[in-house]
Amino acid sequence: MSEFLIALAGIPAGIWLYLLLFRGTFWRERPEAAEFVQGENSCPDIAAVVPARNEAGVVGQVINGLLAQDYPGRLTVVLVDDNSEDGTAQEAVDAARLVTANGRHRLRVIQGKKLAAGWTGKLWAVNQGVAEAQRVAPSAAYYLLTDADILHAPDSLSRLVARAEQGKFNMVSLMAKLRTDTFAEKALIPAYIFFFQKLYPFAWVRDPKHKLGAAAGGCMLVRASALKKIGGIAAIRGALIDDCALGRAIKATGPIWLGLAGNVTSLRGYPHWGDVWNLITRSAFTQLDHSTLLLIGSVLGMAATYFMPPILTVSPDPGIRPFGMLAWAAMAGAYLPTLANYRRSPLWAPFLPLVALFYTLATVASAIRYWTGKGGQWKGRAQAEHVRRSAA
Repeated sequence: MSEFLIALAGIPAGIWLYLLLFRGTFWRERPEAAEFVQGENSCPDIAAVVPARNEAGVVGQVINGLLAQDYPGRLTVVLVDDNSEDGTAQEAVDAARLVTANGRHRLRVIQGKKLAAGWTGKLWAVNQGVAEAQRVAPSAAYYLLTDADILHAPDSLSRLVARAEQGKFNMVSLMAKLRTDTFAEKALIPAYIFFFQKLYPFAWVRDPKHKLGAAAGGCMLVRASALKKIGGIAAIRGALIDDCALGRAIKATGPIWLGLAGNVTSLRGYPHWGDVWNLITRSAFTQLDHSTLLLIGSVLGMAATYFMPPILTVSPDPGIRPFGMLAWAAMAGAYLPTLANYRRSPLWAPFLPLVALFYTLATVASAIRYWTGKGGQWKGRAQAEHVRRSAA
């Protein structure tokens, strides 16, 4: 066996050695614990901004959950109906009527304006929501930026604010727990979280000395003064991966915190393989800065990290097989905590290379969509093309 083949076979093992030891222990993340308790003197006013476009069927439950928060302070919920065609706004209003009023929490529904040039749809709606929140809740110390399909448990806001106040964070963000009901979701969704954690190690995001900034868009509690300091939502108006863009911008103003949610869940399902495919193709190429070279590098990197280990394991050369077995075992071991978080069998772990192949092909498809003017497809909008044309 030549030295070249030995070196080549050792690449995947070397990659996983680095990932396990020097990538912020991303693979060890656990859902947040309930150790943060709201103090009597730390209950500032909060404004929640909920952008909603065609969310009938889930938005009522979301609004109900927000207005039923046990948070001792005042919460103003601003829902921005982003030109929905399915009665989203009415469902939200009807849901609010069913919530027992506690004298502090209230709902405000506004109709979104036509999408402005240079803005992505969601950020344009969020920007309008923040402006309305500043008008109706000028004393709000934080903005809870949350999606119209994210359900908050009754103690969610109290825990978010307690963490922000006690840790003096300018942003606290939680990766909502996603649904894993169907076979496609069970196979693909835990890996989605695993890949996100690998790309944005939460420990690095939480480290004020590390430059990495990121967030999970479904649940972001942002200090109002920090948002004002960066110039508001307009500072990231054209970002397709808006949560991470906001996380980077806010981290420049002070420390931020990112973790896995224990009491915040997504109501949106991705029951079919095509649903997850569309989720990935929407923004994967944007993550690569629309660079063909980075796309090629990404594909090669995925091949070395996930595809080579099983190939080496079944190699006819007995001198190479141990390298593949070692890398494959390290890969499966790293994936086990994420599977445990989603209560999935550890037997899924060895099949991560197949899941990685799915994600790699979807990333290539994301580039093709961008090149054909269909990038950033979401809620009927090709947002990448809209932003590109506006900037031209």
